[in-house]
Amino acid sequence: MPAPSPMSDEAADPLRVWFRFIRLNRRVTAAMAGELRGLGLSIPQFDALSTLTEREGMTQQDLAARLYVTKGNVSGLIDRLVEAGLVERRPIPGDRRSHALHLTAPGTDLATRGIAAQKAYVARTLGRLPADDIADFERLVLKWRDLAREPPRPEAEG
Repeated sequence: MPAPSPMSDEAADPLRVWFRFIRLNRRVTAAMAGELRGLGLSIPQFDALSTLTEREGMTQQDLAARLYVTKGNVSGLIDRLVEAGLVERRPIPGDRRSHALHLTAPGTDLATRGIAAQKAYVARTLGRLPADDIADFERLVLKWRDLAREPPRPEAEG
């Protein structure tokens, strides 16, 4: 039996679309993990390094919030990146408890190579879609994101 066309009722079922989206996310995450592994990076390491390319000097707490992980997870991750010579912690004047995170030259180089690998993967996949499709997809993802950010609504009383 052929797969349902995108316009069929079955394909329009939100739960079916949800499962397709989740499977796609797993597939592209696994593919990107393979690309990064070739550079000697894990996805969490790349996330931290690439985030620091955007805004150096943030604290571990700020980084944890940006990456949607716990402070404990970031602490261990940063410890390993410091040991590898990719990140350094610098004191923040007037704050003895926190440190500013900065990339080292090797950290900047590795982050740049990771970002290039990510851009190349996106160009080989999503980038091959027509510009109108990409714009439609972005519009839908942003709508879905906004709905997901809404507080849970009480169940309808019946």
